[in-house]
Amino acid sequence: MYTRTMANSDALSLLAGLLAGAGGGLLSGLFGIGGGIVLIPLLRALLGLNQHQAQGITLAALLLPNTLPAVWQFRRRGVPLHWPMVGAMMLAFLPGVWLGARFANALPDGPLRLIFVGFLVLLALRTFFQKKKEAPLDAARPDPPWAPGLLIGLIGGVCGGLFGIGGGVVMIPLLTLGLKLSQHEAQLTSIAVLLPPVGLPGVLVYARSQPLPWMLLAGVALGFQIGAFFGARLATRLPGARLQRLFALLLVLLAGVLMVR
Repeated sequence: MYTRTMANSDALSLLAGLLAGAGGGLLSGLFGIGGGIVLIPLLRALLGLNQHQAQGITLAALLLPNTLPAVWQFRRRGVPLHWPMVGAMMLAFLPGVWLGARFANALPDGPLRLIFVGFLVLLALRTFFQKKKEAPLDAARPDPPWAPGLLIGLIGGVCGGLFGIGGGVVMIPLLTLGLKLSQHEAQLTSIAVLLPPVGLPGVLVYARSQPLPWMLLAGVALGFQIGAFFGARLATRLPGARLQRLFALLLVLLAGVLMVR
């Protein structure tokens, strides 16, 4: 009986992970984010996890190359990828995510959740009111300087560790506003940074305080890859301005879900 109960529990964890991962992956591919900004509210709503648990699980699930299908879809549609910039951002992301995770684990669950909600609202306002003229997907543009990528990657890593996200929600605005990349270029750059396990330092910090549920993680990782593939296909067919407005509305909705919870 105990074995059967454990098996049922594992199956439910796997199913819940698949549903949450598919939703997070779909929106990750659509908006070019790591998925944590969506996965965390979903994990809290579906499984009743606390903020620290949801953030640790999300960072661990994003260690796999879940964004690979989305990267392939963007490249297939002709969106340019600036590898020197990606490399610089990866390098700086590693110490940043460690610092952010250390700070997050020093905070109680309630204040951490409120900071996360405030972060979503501010990001939604910035995204909604940003006005930017989009270039065609395959327009030829020179490579941006890679040095600013170190600062962008560091900021993305700190926010990734602090909030349990991939960091794309921070890196994309910095790439579009600071380096004048198009919305599609910035989204591709952001998800390319997450191809290797750059969040590992942050995961190790979270794992010291609580064990990781492996069946749930497996479901999230698998569902995320499926969702990211279809999300990226849809993203390349939508104009960047529409993506920005939809992204802002999504953030407001997620902030409301967390406040209700």
